[in-house]
Amino acid sequence: MLAHALASEVKLDVVETTHRGHAAEIGAAARPEGIDLVVAHGGDGTVNEVVNGMLPAADGDHAPGDNVPMLAVVPGGSANVFARALGYPPDPVEATHVLLEALALGRRRRIGLGTADARWFTFSAGMGWDADVVSGVDRIRGKEAGPGLYTRVAVRSYFWPAHSRPELTLTIDDEEPVVVRSAFISNADPWSYFGPRPIRLIPGCSFERGIGVFAPRSLDVISVLGYLRRALSASGCKPGRRLVQRDDVLSVSVTSEKPVNLQVDGDLVGEKTSVEFRSVTDALTVVV
Repeated sequence: MLAHALASEVKLDVVETTHRGHAAEIGAAARPEGIDLVVAHGGDGTVNEVVNGMLPAADGDHAPGDNVPMLAVVPGGSANVFARALGYPPDPVEATHVLLEALALGRRRRIGLGTADARWFTFSAGMGWDADVVSGVDRIRGKEAGPGLYTRVAVRSYFWPAHSRPELTLTIDDEEPVVVRSAFISNADPWSYFGPRPIRLIPGCSFERGIGVFAPRSLDVISVLGYLRRALSASGCKPGRRLVQRDDVLSVSVTSEKPVNLQVDGDLVGEKTSVEFRSVTDALTVVV
């Protein structure tokens, strides 16, 4: 039904993914073929694969150029954070109507992206607790990945961390390094959603500015409950004595003596001891 609606307005080729990494292959093929627009119908992991396929390998803070296809998203996952942050409704039928209207009116938006070493991310990346949660959910993928599942895995990962929660050394731009317990890197506000409610870790973050950082110095129960309460409020989290919180930064370096999990856009990358996160402005054109 969605393809039929889109095909009424544009010349459309529909390709279904069949294996992990296939969306990246499709995105990579679109660039040399001169495709104008790639519409990703799926969750945030599918969108991330498409973006990493369409764009050249992440290289410092240089924009990818103008010959990259435009991107649109029809939500099809559990959270659909990137699509919702752009302004698409979470319902795929409603999102298709918004997309058709945007195509008819020529609405488009140029946004920045983030990189984690050589991997692009659209809205978030992280090392530590959030990546442990992604790892836990990834191991039980047979179940529907809704808010309930993420909450249970988050609680389990908090009390029984996979890596005993080693200290992380965080360096923002050229500032002095600081020691934190986890590092959340964001390219947009909100950072994620709990059902219909936005989770606003870094309220000042946006697609048009540099990346943001939310890095707790402490993960004791009282601090965590305070972060959660403020993140679910309308105004979002504010900086505090036990929290490193910044927006609009160019680069963030995170190192650890022991390997910790890394996630990008809710997709587990693996264990790392050092990752360089960077902001790349004017990286991609989206239709919305």
